[in-house]
Amino acid sequence: MKAILIDDEPLALEYLELQIKKISTMKVAGKFTHFEVQKHINLLNEVQIAFLDIEMPQTSGIELATQLLEINSSLIVVFVTGYQEYAIQAFELNALDYIMKPIQLDRLRKTLQRIEEKLQMQASEVCSAQNLLEINVSGELSLSINDEEMKLKWRTSKSLELFLYLLHNFGKFIHKTELMEILWPEMEEEKAFPQLYTAIYHTRKTLHPVREHISIKNVSGGYKLVVQNSLINVVEWEKAIQSLPSLHSTTIREYEKIMHLYKEPYLHNYDYIWVKGERHRLEQLWIKMASRIADWYESNLELERAESWYLKICAQAPEDEHAHFSLMKLYAGFQYGILVDHQYNILKEALENLDLSVSPVIQEWYKLYRNKGKAGTEI
Repeated sequence: MKAILIDDEPLALEYLELQIKKISTMKVAGKFTHFEVQKHINLLNEVQIAFLDIEMPQTSGIELATQLLEINSSLIVVFVTGYQEYAIQAFELNALDYIMKPIQLDRLRKTLQRIEEKLQMQASEVCSAQNLLEINVSGELSLSINDEEMKLKWRTSKSLELFLYLLHNFGKFIHKTELMEILWPEMEEEKAFPQLYTAIYHTRKTLHPVREHISIKNVSGGYKLVVQNSLINVVEWEKAIQSLPSLHSTTIREYEKIMHLYKEPYLHNYDYIWVKGERHRLEQLWIKMASRIADWYESNLELERAESWYLKICAQAPEDEHAHFSLMKLYAGFQYGILVDHQYNILKEALENLDLSVSPVIQEWYKLYRNKGKAGTEI
């Protein structure tokens, strides 16, 4: 166990360290009368406990604790003070304990026991890094290890959006101002800053059970989400698409297997403006690959399989003219006149909803088909 001690009175620091050494093997990694957070980020990530005075001239212990927890959300905070009136604020920060000065040895012993219990509980919550964390961002966010879902409770909707935006840009540096513009676009910057710090704190607390896999790192002026020992389903799906061999009879089933992994659109259950571009890109990739599969089946006269894939494309993208036109020609070949009409009308309605009209090529084909009263596959 490693701890830091912060108090503006040097004698108080010496006394606290002396008392700790009497009853514990805890290592005091540093004693500070003034603590500069940015200067000691590495130290904060090494220690497990911080003992803080509350009444200090430059920064209050409550405010300082918030800054420390922003860096290390698993830090155990213990307030040591001569003032009782701050107890409520202290426990709102999830402080482990609140010890009154002068420190009594028996009371400190109870605190140290609580610290050991807390550390044991944290250790049991940590996911093993040997197990891959599966991050599903199709439809609704979910995380699982060995098919067992990790139940994460998001304190606020903003902390969830913050995490999803960082995950959306994982591995990239995101400036604080960008995050504030995304999360609180109407709020003045000076008011948005505290909101951001609070959201970062709550997000780190929520991610604590999976901190071996996902962590938010402070970078000068912003943050970066680090993802390790993890699989993000849409990322892996796109990698698999890009590594597919040429399409032919021996690989078509592999294509279909990979395509079936794309079950729902990217973050489909979240109506964030910043999601729409990536969602559209992935949907277009799916449509492109599905069209290749459907066209291959059609060219190889496996028409029922071609129909199945064209129908999937129409369901995913009702405005896709290629899929609708291909179905119309297939149904014409089957002499299913009613289905030809039905497919044309579905396409027409879908495009009208977008203030578009059916392409002249399809209109002309359909006109000839209706006028001749017989099947046609080409103009």
